[in-house]
Amino acid sequence: MSNKIMTLDQAAALIREGRRLLVAADAKQLERLPAGDWIGGSIPYFMGDDGGVIDREVVYVDELPEAVTAVTVKRYGADALASVPADAYDNGFSVIIVPAMTDVHLAYAQSAPDIPGIFDRPVVGWIAGVHLEDLGAEKPRVVSGVDGVVSTDEAVVLHAQLPESHAAALEIVNLFVQGDGDTLTFDETGFAQDTVRVNGEPRAFSDYLREVAHDTRLPLVADYFGAMVNASIQDVSEDGPGVALYAPVFAGVEYRLAAPVGDYVSEFEAQLPRDSVAPAFACNCILNFLYSELEGKKTGDIRGPITFGEIAYQLLNQTLVYLQIHDLG
Repeated sequence: MSNKIMTLDQAAALIREGRRLLVAADAKQLERLPAGDWIGGSIPYFMGDDGGVIDREVVYVDELPEAVTAVTVKRYGADALASVPADAYDNGFSVIIVPAMTDVHLAYAQSAPDIPGIFDRPVVGWIAGVHLEDLGAEKPRVVSGVDGVVSTDEAVVLHAQLPESHAAALEIVNLFVQGDGDTLTFDETGFAQDTVRVNGEPRAFSDYLREVAHDTRLPLVADYFGAMVNASIQDVSEDGPGVALYAPVFAGVEYRLAAPVGDYVSEFEAQLPRDSVAPAFACNCILNFLYSELEGKKTGDIRGPITFGEIAYQLLNQTLVYLQIHDLG
């Protein structure tokens, strides 16, 4: 399937043929699809064959590879997320879609790294969203295709089984690295922070960002044993100490403000996979799409939804995530 952006009727036909799909589309399109072996999340932003696309009418589809031998679809509330790894197949992967700005979003963002078994098998996915014009007016939705349930407060997960001859591998592309500025730490884990410790000294977080004249398009970056993980800045208070983030910072973890990025598209393409295994799934961040003006621009051969957050075991921001299925031969 080369062109993964299609009409509603084309996507419905694939479902009726028994194809096992991951689907992204505006909520109104998702809710019109028939029952079948698929899960979906609302979003009208995509990276397609012709570059970045904003379209409420089309449907983006990833078909699971033939190597997948079985799938199970389940829904999880905020209090049930710890069961996700236990429900997975021994050899395979799980795709999770979480509606943005909900209790389950908050719970997964803050608790995922501590869920027992979460790193045993690949867990990949995205945060469902809405058209930016509809923020506050429309709720992000996820859909369990097997029973047709549309939810605004649960995560939906497709657990996929692979034969022993195949293995799933999860990768990320993050253009951001730590700058050479201050070391920043936080006393509490969370999306909103009033106080930051700057080289150990407490400061009002908003005052600090203004003092260093930080470009808030650049995230906070933590170095997890060589893997760069972002926490993107949503809003800096004008009349108080608070800063709102798109992903939580974690207590005790050392962060630095990101170094500036040059040309996004060329630097992005330089980090894309060079092997012959096409991603079975990929997604990129709405902030990358907006800040780098990717509408109509291509980012290599990677296709996928443009999302309100990316999941590679834990919640990420301003990161491309992709899953490959390798034939061990």
